[in-house]
Amino acid sequence: MSWEQVYEQWANEENLEENLKQQLNDLRQDPEKLEDAFYAPLEFGTAGMRGILGPGINRMNIYTVRQATEGLARFMDTQGTEIKKRGVAIAYDSRHQSPEFAMEAAKTLAQHDIPSFVFESLRPTPELSFAVRHLNTFAGIMVTASHNPAAYNGYKVYGEDGGQMPPADADALTKYVREVSNPLRVEVLEDEKAKASDLITIIGEEVDRAYLEEIKAVTIDQELVETMGKDLKLVYTPLHGTGKMLGERALKQAGFEQFVLVPEQAIPDPDFTTVKSPNPEEHSAFEYAMRLGEKEDADLLIATDPDADRLGAAVRQPDGTYKVLTGNQIGALLVQYILEAHQSRGTLPENAAVLKSIVSSELPAAIAESYGAKMLNVLTGFKFIAEKIHQFEEDHSQTFMFGFEESYGYLVKPFVRDKDAIQALLLLAEVAAFYKKQGKTLYDGLQTIFEKYGYYAEKTISVTMSGQEGSAKIAALMKQFRDNAPTEFAGAKVLQTEDFKELTKTDTEGNVEKLTTPPSDVLKYVLEEDGWIAIRPSGTEPKIKFYIGVKGESAEDAENEINRYEATVSYTHLTLPTKA
Repeated sequence: MSWEQVYEQWANEENLEENLKQQLNDLRQDPEKLEDAFYAPLEFGTAGMRGILGPGINRMNIYTVRQATEGLARFMDTQGTEIKKRGVAIAYDSRHQSPEFAMEAAKTLAQHDIPSFVFESLRPTPELSFAVRHLNTFAGIMVTASHNPAAYNGYKVYGEDGGQMPPADADALTKYVREVSNPLRVEVLEDEKAKASDLITIIGEEVDRAYLEEIKAVTIDQELVETMGKDLKLVYTPLHGTGKMLGERALKQAGFEQFVLVPEQAIPDPDFTTVKSPNPEEHSAFEYAMRLGEKEDADLLIATDPDADRLGAAVRQPDGTYKVLTGNQIGALLVQYILEAHQSRGTLPENAAVLKSIVSSELPAAIAESYGAKMLNVLTGFKFIAEKIHQFEEDHSQTFMFGFEESYGYLVKPFVRDKDAIQALLLLAEVAAFYKKQGKTLYDGLQTIFEKYGYYAEKTISVTMSGQEGSAKIAALMKQFRDNAPTEFAGAKVLQTEDFKELTKTDTEGNVEKLTTPPSDVLKYVLEEDGWIAIRPSGTEPKIKFYIGVKGESAEDAENEINRYEATVSYTHLTLPTKA
């Protein structure tokens, strides 16, 4: 069926939601946008989807939510009665239509006699991950577009271990979702019947309390927190999202008394009116926090994204101004503290393991090695960290200490199986207290790490390529790199090429080893002098990402190296290095 025919199907649908009907009328005036809304179904990738709100099969609306949930329900139908009885936990964030989407998902499941447990109001993604395990449901649904702009919403599916579904389950689920040919025709339980049935249970405080009980274990040195928690000055912003309630309660519970919320950003707001983008990776997200930090003379500024799975931080520098840390730098500070604190207490396991993604910094790997801990690399996507945690529990080969991704995702304790910014908020405050007790700041702590292990630096370049044309460009670019494998970048020799799609690792002599990860469209080049470059299309946004990692003799040297490599993979012209 052509996109025009699909559009006609929607335009002629008598029962189309009134708001969507109006938006569809408006779209008629813009043929390009109309085509983009209907040219292809919204991609249901590994366990979820994310897109702009609006009418059409390539947009987030009640019909695409019903379609995805119908796929999940059909998948559960094949699993037997006992599995169905366990049901699905559902949470949502502060975005436009999030509560409505959550309830549409619940009513779609109810049509299949599948119970759901829906949070009474907005909750963070990590609490949804926890709720799946706590309630022993078969799956979880999180309605969120994470850190995307206000025009977006999204839908993520979680497996019974509380992690986003691993590839095999995700593929099976995706097959069922794609079999739902017409989202306009998905049946849902009527509102009155839904209210009268016992298939939709509203949950809230009981799960909150259980989560907050578990989070107590994140604090390593309770005595330190009790001593310094009265003095450490912390500014926290949830960026109009879900982090406030649990973040505030977790800090108070641990013993941090001197924290202040950014008042303008503590209120949930689907338009995120005080920020260009509700993304703690972007320095502009800290504008209000910095202003308040200067007023309060704060030691540390922390921001969490709308669904509170990512955390960013800004630390006070010697001149009194604040510097926003990278995700890799926060990861290094947390790894260093966790391993040091456990070693000094004699509680560091012999088989301690830290997990990170293949595009994250090598600095935490150097730190882990110095403490005798093992660093394991996994594909990008926290579900792969969750899979490893599950494996460790099964075979007892390693003890999980910490997992992180450079994109501001961290997990300290595995009662959650996804990134958890509430846990990271608590632990980073403890790390700041540790340095404050020594008369130092987190900035000082980071410099100490650099002095000991070397000046590691990283940079991510994201290039947006939207729509049908953008997808084709991204695919062509990846093909170009594969067909014309570079032998050097900016004069630095490629020592090893790792192709995670083909699962091959090739050295300069042409020797090939097999990679053991699941396949993924990622290329990574290991360079001379501890440098590396990786190229990866985003799984959640219309972007291609270039990752650069270096190690320098000084901060300036590392910065120069970054600039040199960035010029090679410049997003202005996307130059592909030629073969020597």
